[in-house]
Amino acid sequence: MDIIKAIEHEQLKNKIPELKVGNTVRVHVRIKEGNKERIQVFEGIIIKVQGGGVNRSFTVRKISYGVGVEKTFLVHSPLVEKVELVRVGKARRARLFYLRDRLGKAAKTKEQVGARIENREITIKEDLVEEPTVEEAKEEAPSIETEEPTVQETVDTVKEEVVETVKEEPVKEEKAEEAKNEEPAKEDKKA
Repeated sequence: MDIIKAIEHEQLKNKIPELKVGNTVRVHVRIKEGNKERIQVFEGIIIKVQGGGVNRSFTVRKISYGVGVEKTFLVHSPLVEKVELVRVGKARRARLFYLRDRLGKAAKTKEQVGARIENREITIKEDLVEEPTVEEAKEEAPSIETEEPTVQETVDTVKEEVVETVKEEPVKEEKAEEAKNEEPAKEDKKA
């Protein structure tokens, strides 16, 4: 594994939320002001999801006091505490940039009828249970005195087989005669 991929793998979160375009979500973001830290909630519609691995991001759009506000969040960022699903929206596109031109209720996606609001999470890295190493296992095992093991020697015998050499006789003359006989037969068929 590359060094870069190994470092990126360490930065990945174990579980990430299932993000779909058109859903309304509530993103809890950790904000640092001076030496105080607080969590701010940003609620809006996911208009795009892009990238993969550590660089995977999603953009959320909301209208605040008549002004459209968009924020892009990294999925694996340590500043994103959690993402809650508020409403399941119906979207037939991968990017909902047309919502930027809409105002009021038209700037929302239609809600999927009968959709369950479940905060599904995708497991990326499984939690590894630490297994005792070989050295620790040897120390923990009780010592049992054993007798010296007996060694059995086996000897392989190889049989030598006599192989007869076969000389090939020249067959070229016979093939040449057969070819001459076939040529007139072909000419007769053409006529």
